[in-house]
Amino acid sequence: MTSRTASSRAHRTDVRRRPMRPGRAREGLVGWSFALPFVVFFTVFMAGPILAALVTSFTDLRVTDIRSPFSVDIVGVDNYVAVLQDPIFHRAAVNTAIFVLVGIPLTMVLGLLTAVGLNSAIVKFRTLFRVGYYMPVVTSIAAVAVVWRMVLGAEIGLVNGILSVFGITGPGWLTSSSLALGSLIVMAAWRNMGFLMIIFLAGLQTIPRDLYEAAEVDGSSRWQQFRHVTLPLLRPTMLFAAVITGIGYLQFFEEPFVMTQGGPLNSTLSVAYHAYNQFSFGNYGYTAAASYVLFLAIALLTVFWFRLFRPQT
Repeated sequence: MTSRTASSRAHRTDVRRRPMRPGRAREGLVGWSFALPFVVFFTVFMAGPILAALVTSFTDLRVTDIRSPFSVDIVGVDNYVAVLQDPIFHRAAVNTAIFVLVGIPLTMVLGLLTAVGLNSAIVKFRTLFRVGYYMPVVTSIAAVAVVWRMVLGAEIGLVNGILSVFGITGPGWLTSSSLALGSLIVMAAWRNMGFLMIIFLAGLQTIPRDLYEAAEVDGSSRWQQFRHVTLPLLRPTMLFAAVITGIGYLQFFEEPFVMTQGGPLNSTLSVAYHAYNQFSFGNYGYTAAASYVLFLAIALLTVFWFRLFRPQT
């Protein structure tokens, strides 16, 4: 046993001392030359700003310090304390939490139901429906928000116009503090369900048809097949859908920016929109701290989804 160990150690030492073949070194050089543009791009435009924002969150950097950024003072966690004690941030955090807690399940349910319907042999013209449902995803969010703002307008909106035909006076969907956030959630779910539909369709098509046939032979109903066959086998797909949707919904910004400007009475103000406002005011240290608080929320939500949809044993 000792001689084998000594021989193995000697072999590893010999391998480490063996010079690299010129051809192998050339292959590595060629590989790094292809990767170098991305590495430089990522370092300059991604990793660099991320680290700079982290450092900024511990300083009192403001717009007046741009010409002399290295003369700012280190304030420690004061910016984070200011963020967590800011009542406007609290309101933005609650709005974002509601948007996430309601929007993600609603979008996933709509996307899954649409995918199940299009995956069945009953629905005709499935390709046409897939394209139709996916069109809002590839359309600019600003354009979608402008259209929905006209649809939900209080006076000349399409929805209230239809309600007026039946003698019903429609509410101010975007001007009411109790309805504005819900209207944005419905719009976001409508826009993003097409993306999840494609994801769920891909997952549904990987489930063997034999499992459904065996369940049908055993007398299982459609609902039992969906509950005991489809849903368990879609857990990895649902995990991906929940993580991607959660990351997007926690950062929702364009919808209130275009449709409500965060109003009325900050009822649609999001954390991302609040950080944008503080950046516009020149409070760069506060903005960086708020952004990292949002990053922490995204990380925690992702961990939650991984625990919720982990494989069952």
